[in-house]
Amino acid sequence: CGCKRDLLVLTVASQETDGFRRFLRSAKHFNYTIKVLGGGETWEGGDYISPPGGGQKVRLLKSALEDIQEENKVILFVDSYDVIFSSGPKELLKKFQQAKHRVVFSAETLIWPDRHLEDKHPHVREGKRFLGAGGFIGYAPNLKKMVSDWSGADSDSDQLYFTKIYINPEKRKSINITLDSKCRLFQNLHGALDEVVLKFEDGRVRARNVLYDTLPVIIHGNGPTKINYLGNYIPNLWTFETGCTICNENLRPLSGLQSEYPVVVIGIFIQQPTPFVTVFFERLLNLKYPKNRIQLFIYNQESHHEPHVRTFLEYHESEYQGVKLIGPEEDIDPVTSRNIGFEMCRDNIDCEYFFSIDVDVVLKNEDTLRILIELNKPFIAPMMTKPGRLWTNFWGALSADGYYARSEDYVDIVQGHRVGLWNVPYVSHIFLIKADALRTDLKDPDLFESATLDPDMAFCSKVRNKGVFMFVTNMHTYGRVLSTENYQTNHLHNDLWQMFENPVEWEERYIHENYSKVLKDAFIETPCPDVYWFPVFTDVACKHLIEEMEHFGQWSGGGNVDNRIQGGYENVPTIDIHMNQIGYEKEWHKFLLDYVAPVTEQMYPGYYTRFDLAFVVRYKPDEQPALRPHHDASTFTINIALNQVGIDYQGGGCRFLRYNCSIKAPRRGWALMHPGRLTHYHEGLPTVEGVRYIVVSFVDP
Repeated sequence: CGCKRDLLVLTVASQETDGFRRFLRSAKHFNYTIKVLGGGETWEGGDYISPPGGGQKVRLLKSALEDIQEENKVILFVDSYDVIFSSGPKELLKKFQQAKHRVVFSAETLIWPDRHLEDKHPHVREGKRFLGAGGFIGYAPNLKKMVSDWSGADSDSDQLYFTKIYINPEKRKSINITLDSKCRLFQNLHGALDEVVLKFEDGRVRARNVLYDTLPVIIHGNGPTKINYLGNYIPNLWTFETGCTICNENLRPLSGLQSEYPVVVIGIFIQQPTPFVTVFFERLLNLKYPKNRIQLFIYNQESHHEPHVRTFLEYHESEYQGVKLIGPEEDIDPVTSRNIGFEMCRDNIDCEYFFSIDVDVVLKNEDTLRILIELNKPFIAPMMTKPGRLWTNFWGALSADGYYARSEDYVDIVQGHRVGLWNVPYVSHIFLIKADALRTDLKDPDLFESATLDPDMAFCSKVRNKGVFMFVTNMHTYGRVLSTENYQTNHLHNDLWQMFENPVEWEERYIHENYSKVLKDAFIETPCPDVYWFPVFTDVACKHLIEEMEHFGQWSGGGNVDNRIQGGYENVPTIDIHMNQIGYEKEWHKFLLDYVAPVTEQMYPGYYTRFDLAFVVRYKPDEQPALRPHHDASTFTINIALNQVGIDYQGGGCRFLRYNCSIKAPRRGWALMHPGRLTHYHEGLPTVEGVRYIVVSFVDP
């Protein structure tokens, strides 16, 4: 078609932003010929983010047109930072010809900057009737004529200038201007988000306007939402055939000597009482990255967590290159702390990255930091989820008013049906940012400040407006974010109470690693007839339960009178504390339902499980060392050993008299399950040294 010769694309860019590179990439893909104006000029045309402004563009266009002599040269003039091509020059020129005018402007749903000019715009049969200056196409002589009388200042509005030409009937006619009312050439996204969807074709993606059923060639993300998620696909960044095509570009492989790994400042932010903080620090320690290349910045606003931070630093501070701690007594607000963290990296000439992590992040993947650095983006976050929910730490798109909008691809990204690198408008909780970006585009001290937005949203909006792309990656699974609601801090080991709020974390912390095999692979032993033995608690669970009971400290006297139970008389008393005395009955009930009932139903089929009394028993040589033979007041009983024979105590165990069968080496964290009445008359064997703890539950009294 000779279209490459006939068409020249002019655009204005003063700096090479991520958006400009995205524009050039799409132009190269379709073989457009591009001439960039204003390179190296400082940008005087107002803030390109917020209209009006842009007289500088008209001045640069006017002088560029003076060099063009060919009568039939077609010029496309577009913005660049927030523009992508959805198709090639051939289609563009064909549609331009079909418009039967010498100059075609993009059309807008909304009129700006001067609403009073609304009535002067000619009506159109169908489509949008307002002019948009962000994109137009025309023959060189007609464009020359159009801008010939420009004499405005660089900061004047190009939008207003072109609008006034268009609404003047004589000029409109003599220059021969029309609008692309149905978005066949240009799609402006401002005020038009709902009109546009992705259209997947063979090995390529474009945008479709569902209002007019057109396939625009140029997508212009004007307005607050920019290109939104469309730029992650068009023209071929991600397709169903290829998946992500940009995920392996410009990587920074971390091979070679660990002593040459980039220095990273890891910022850890503790801003409210949070469960599993000790686990957070365990995961931090397990990150596969040389600690002598890491500096820690820890901001802790919560006195409740001071012991957790202290313990971590006592044991591990010396392994890191450096540590800076800001504690609750310093009374520094969260926003200031984030700036101090950034400064710690900016001011250190060796610092190449700042890795920000909120303490409610569960960093499961030990390679996270390495993976993110290798992806080599100025700003990147790993996707984090919450179990059983569609929540993530990013937004797929922005609504027109700058808040959350669900993009059409959001669910597919969250569920892993689409995998790649996604440029998104908002991320939170965890991100990696290049020190270069912090020292240049993001050097302002007020990144988190805004009259209307929360600090996290203010930050993301500033990053976007500086032209820095925020990427989120779901190419691996990285971890989760905890729920911090309803976290009570009035116990010794508050995490024990988290099974409703954070069941996945609770299970990882407290349920034995081999428990899953109990049901799956019948990982159950039978040490005595009809006595079943299986693993259920981790060592941590056992330790926490004992410490919680001793912390509470109100052990029963071991006499027959017991006002805690129905009838007030205990036939076979032990020295114990009931679960409901420490406010653990709801949690214990859930534990029995979720982890014990499935086993009992397998072992005693057809039996429906109801639970009753639960208590922790303490056996001591000088207190109550043993328990005489007895039946339990239950259909069957669960008995879990909380500490270790031979280490914590000597002796102990359980003997079933009818079978003369003893279990003398109970394993910590393992449950014994046996019938309570009739057949299983049993006794507690004497503890001769140390202290033995068990937890006992009666089922179906």
